[in-house]
Amino acid sequence: MQLRSDWSRREVVDASALDWVPSPAAGVERKMLERDGDEVARATSIVRYAPGSRFDSHVHALGEELFVLDGEFCDQTGRYGPGSYIRNPPGSSHAPWSDTGCVLFVKLRYFDPDDLARVVVHTREEPWLPGLVPGLSVMPLHDFRTAHTALVRWAPNTYFNPHRHYGGEEILVVEGTFEDEHGRYPAGSWIRSPHLSQHKPFSREGCIILVKTGHLITDAEAAA
Repeated sequence: MQLRSDWSRREVVDASALDWVPSPAAGVERKMLERDGDEVARATSIVRYAPGSRFDSHVHALGEELFVLDGEFCDQTGRYGPGSYIRNPPGSSHAPWSDTGCVLFVKLRYFDPDDLARVVVHTREEPWLPGLVPGLSVMPLHDFRTAHTALVRWAPNTYFNPHRHYGGEEILVVEGTFEDEHGRYPAGSWIRSPHLSQHKPFSREGCIILVKTGHLITDAEAAA
């Protein structure tokens, strides 16, 4: 299956407009944002667990990255409420479930094979750091080589400088409304911009976005 899998193309998806698609596990559904492969795939999805649903134990050969949007996600390592950020490295395994039900943002098979650290950040308990312009706050979540992941909080009427993204940029709007010269993106929007793309972002309303940069680069682009 190929769905928005060409990293050279800019993509914008309103996840609220997508249908839920059943997964192999009863009670677990997905909204597919991008996918390259069939059931084993490099993929980005919104995943919903019904209360009491669970997945059988499985291995993540190329890693799994999670952000809990709502409810409580559970596995053998603990219970993770809204705002939890989890990275399960290549070769890790678990049998996840949710007693209450939950909604997750999930990325599969995006890890550098050398990125073997497990990371858990409870973002609602961590401090925000000052950003590069007034009104902008940043919470770093993970860095490895060219790839960087963070939560970014925009106060109302915050404007950032024009800038270019080496290795591309991926954004999930968690709260509020994010904007740039290309459009307006309410909560639930997913935006992927290619290697060396440029924009001038701002937020009139204020927002929180989950941002990942530097991971959308091919070997040929890195060597250029």
